[in-house]
Amino acid sequence: MPGIHIRTFALTTAAVLAAVALPTATATATPTTTVATAAYDDTYYQDAEGKTGTELKGALHTIISDQTKLSYDAVWDALKATDQDPANSSNVILLYSGTSRAKSANGGDSGDWNREHVWAKSHGDFGTATGPGTDLHHLRPEDVTVNSIRGNKDFDAGGSAVANGGGSLTDSDSFEPRDAVKGDVARMILYMAVRYEGDDSFADLEPNDSVDNGSAPNIGKLSVLKKWSDEDPPDSFEQNRNEVIYDTYQHNRNPFIDHPEWVESIW
Repeated sequence: MPGIHIRTFALTTAAVLAAVALPTATATATPTTTVATAAYDDTYYQDAEGKTGTELKGALHTIISDQTKLSYDAVWDALKATDQDPANSSNVILLYSGTSRAKSANGGDSGDWNREHVWAKSHGDFGTATGPGTDLHHLRPEDVTVNSIRGNKDFDAGGSAVANGGGSLTDSDSFEPRDAVKGDVARMILYMAVRYEGDDSFADLEPNDSVDNGSAPNIGKLSVLKKWSDEDPPDSFEQNRNEVIYDTYQHNRNPFIDHPEWVESIW
C-alpha cells in the first residue's frame, strides 16, 4: 500500500521448515513471509492502538472500511489465489471439507466448489451485492453439496456428521465446522460485524447469542464463536490469506487475524 512502511522479520531456516508451506507464487498473488502482527501496529493499526471496547471497534471499522471492492464474478479468480493449496498450486482448499480440489472445478454442479458466504448473505439481506456480498474476508471455496447443507444456518456446537464435511456437524438450526477452521469462521464473522455497521447502505451486521436468526442482520452464537477463536488461533494458511487479500485485492485486513486478543476486548 502506498505510504505504508512495513517492517519485515527474518525467519530462521528451522522456523520455515516447521511452518506449513505457503502457496506457490502466481501472477495474481505473491505469498509473504512477513510477520504481520507487529509489522502493521505502527502503520495500518496506529489509530486503534491503546483503545478497547466500543472505541476499538469504531477505530477498526474506520480502518478496514478503506478497501477496494470486487465484483461477484471477480471473486472466482480471487479465491483461487487466496485459498490456494500450499501443496498443489493447481488446487484450492475447501473451507469446511478441508479437501483439496482443482481450481478449474468451480461452478454449481455436484462435485464442483462454489463461493461460500460464511456470514450467510440472507442474514442482513445483502445477497451478492458489491460490498458484503463480495467481501473476500468471509468468502471461501466449498463443495457445492456441503455449502448447501450449511445453507444460512447459524454457527453452534453439536449435531450429526455432514457427509464429506471433514468432520463438520449440523442440526436443524446450526452448523459446526471442522476443528481446524473453527477459529477462522469466528474471525470472519467478527470481521463482518466490524466492517459493516449500517453506514454504507447495508445493514448493521452484529453477532448475537442466538441461532435461527433467519433474515435478521445477526449471526450466532457469539459465545461459541469467541470460544472457537480462542481455541483455534490463526495458522499460516489464514495469515497468508489475510496478506494476499491485503496486498493484491481489497487492500484491507482482518484485524482479528493480526490481533486475536481484540475479540475479547470488543465482545
